[in-house]
Amino acid sequence: MTRPDTSNFDQLSVRRMLFLCAAALQIICCLIFVVDVSMDLHDLNFHALFEAVAVIGLAIGATLTLREYRNLLHRNTKVERELGVASGAFQEVINEHFRRWGLTAAESDVALFLIKGLSVADIAALRHTRDGTIKAQSASIYRKAGVSSRSELISVMVEELINGLSAPNNAQPNNTTQPQSAG
Repeated sequence: MTRPDTSNFDQLSVRRMLFLCAAALQIICCLIFVVDVSMDLHDLNFHALFEAVAVIGLAIGATLTLREYRNLLHRNTKVERELGVASGAFQEVINEHFRRWGLTAAESDVALFLIKGLSVADIAALRHTRDGTIKAQSASIYRKAGVSSRSELISVMVEELINGLSAPNNAQPNNTTQPQSAG
């Protein structure tokens, strides 16, 4: 199997940390200004009033920043959850096709690797078999699926996904590819 890409997760963690550091810096500056303004309250002049307004603005800005950060985290969590559901649904579509086409367990594994874009040599290495075996299994998969190439196999899956996304309330997708019998 391929290793998951953690660079996006690392970048997201760095962004979150920078955002929290910026918010913390705003809060610290606000506290410093609150202390400064409170010390100047006994001598009420234009400068002290200006500083008080600046402190209020800074406090409002820090509050809004943290609130927006919280909203973004909630939205991100929701999107990640929905993406997980969509990925699971796509996997179900793939498995349903494999079952309908009558693929063996080995053919299902090879078909999944083909859909993921792995080369014949990579699939052979992962499955600890020869390139010729993978080529024969690929030909069998294409025959059972009623397609003639990897791109057509992927096209069947993508079309199913697109039809599934545009169909209201998970209506039955329109499958234009009919499996051919192995007679």
